[in-house]
Amino acid sequence: MAATTLTRLQLLHSPSPTIIRPSLILSKFHLHHPPRKFSTTPLCSTSDHIPQVKTKGSIVGDLLDYLNESWTPFHATAEAKRQLIDAGFRLLNENDEWDLKPGGRYFFTRNMSCLVAFAIGDKYSVGSGFHIVAAHTDSPCLKLKPKSASSKSGYLMVNVQTYGGGLWHTWFDRDLSVAGRVIVRGGDGSFLHKLVKVKRPLLRVPTLAIHLDRTVNKDGFKPNLETHLIPLLATKQEEASLEPKEKSNASSSKPAHHSLLMQILSEELRCDIDDIVSVELNICDTQPSCLGGANNEFIFSGRLDNLASSYCALRALIDSCESPADLSNEHAIRMVALFDNEEVGSDSCQGAGAPTMFQSIRRIVGSLAHEYVGENAFERAIRQSFLVSADMAHGVHPNFTEKHEEHHRPEMHKGLVIKHNANQRYATSGLTAFLFKEIAKIHNLPTQEFVVRNDMGCGSTIGPILASGVGIRTVDCGIPQLSMHSVREICGKEDIDIAYQHFMAFYQSFSSIDRKLHVDY
Repeated sequence: MAATTLTRLQLLHSPSPTIIRPSLILSKFHLHHPPRKFSTTPLCSTSDHIPQVKTKGSIVGDLLDYLNESWTPFHATAEAKRQLIDAGFRLLNENDEWDLKPGGRYFFTRNMSCLVAFAIGDKYSVGSGFHIVAAHTDSPCLKLKPKSASSKSGYLMVNVQTYGGGLWHTWFDRDLSVAGRVIVRGGDGSFLHKLVKVKRPLLRVPTLAIHLDRTVNKDGFKPNLETHLIPLLATKQEEASLEPKEKSNASSSKPAHHSLLMQILSEELRCDIDDIVSVELNICDTQPSCLGGANNEFIFSGRLDNLASSYCALRALIDSCESPADLSNEHAIRMVALFDNEEVGSDSCQGAGAPTMFQSIRRIVGSLAHEYVGENAFERAIRQSFLVSADMAHGVHPNFTEKHEEHHRPEMHKGLVIKHNANQRYATSGLTAFLFKEIAKIHNLPTQEFVVRNDMGCGSTIGPILASGVGIRTVDCGIPQLSMHSVREICGKEDIDIAYQHFMAFYQSFSSIDRKLHVDY
């Protein structure tokens, strides 16, 4: 079945590809390549009790399944929702009044592309802080235009718009398909939100043969994104398969999308074409995420930026409060916030620029306050809170080492990268970097640091947006990767487990470390 092949790995080096579970590959790999052990001396005293991090081993196989399921932010959020419900978290509705209790685990979604989940410590008291890991669910991609149907030179084509800052040349000559959200008219007149994913290759953006572009290797491949980046759907003769009624409608008013594409969607959704009233579709690469490299030490996948961070954060929250005892001595509230639209600036209802997370914090504080009549509970909670902004980092490229500052060249398999920028393109400060590194040192986890060269521009992420929103302490960090914003990216397998363990340690031990640091009093 097609659904099964997307959650399996193919051994690409085998003459006859064998389908096996990711966990089998990982188990076999660890027999010959045991995980590294890191040991460093903590900077502050460990005489006070520091909770030990309890993890379940490698999560890499589960990450691969998550990536293969999550072709769009909608699918990533829906899969996170499923896992939270399976773990016992209670789904909230932003439209309802919340009745929250210490020891409870809750979450809500917005637009089915943004999610906030949290677990309340049993010893929570009004004014206690929030320990948050935030990431984003979106990645650069191609999206269907509102009117996507076009034809040229005997081909049916699908007009697209570029989303984010993708390496668009990597989308040529790939086996592509569509996935996203569809609004369907129900039998009772209601409108239903449904997700769709066509798993077989439907589309392709072909390159021009070198015989017709002799100087491309010398002058570079410079496609016009409006005229050259249009996927082919079918040959125009396919229109002959349309029903007479559809032909009649097409002659009177040109449909927004090809009838052939709408027919495929209706078959996937098991509804009539006429019941599809709106579509919001991404173009997606159909090649499954998998392990790679001679020792299976790499992950080859699309959307690593930033679903890898999102999944590590999600799993760390779920596993850090799996049993009631995990929250029995917790005074704070553990939270994950996954936002959409980071790749285009975060200025949307479901992006980090919206007050979603801080509104939820205010509501949580209010719900738990009960008869409390003290001063400024929300503001005091923010002062005691800490945010880890997790977004993928630029690993040093062996063929372009000069693009990195000489002393800040993150490598794979060496832990999370703490990002610094004097001009506040990242929200990390000396204090927040210290606290995050102290967690790692106490739990024997490696970290790295990154700063951009002075003669290059610096990117940014959701960290500064959230930090400046209400003044929450923030550190920006990320898993090192190569080929960022390509249709197919690469990161180190070992770094996934290190990130997961680091986030787990953050949830389980930050309170005991933070209370030792005195700055403003």
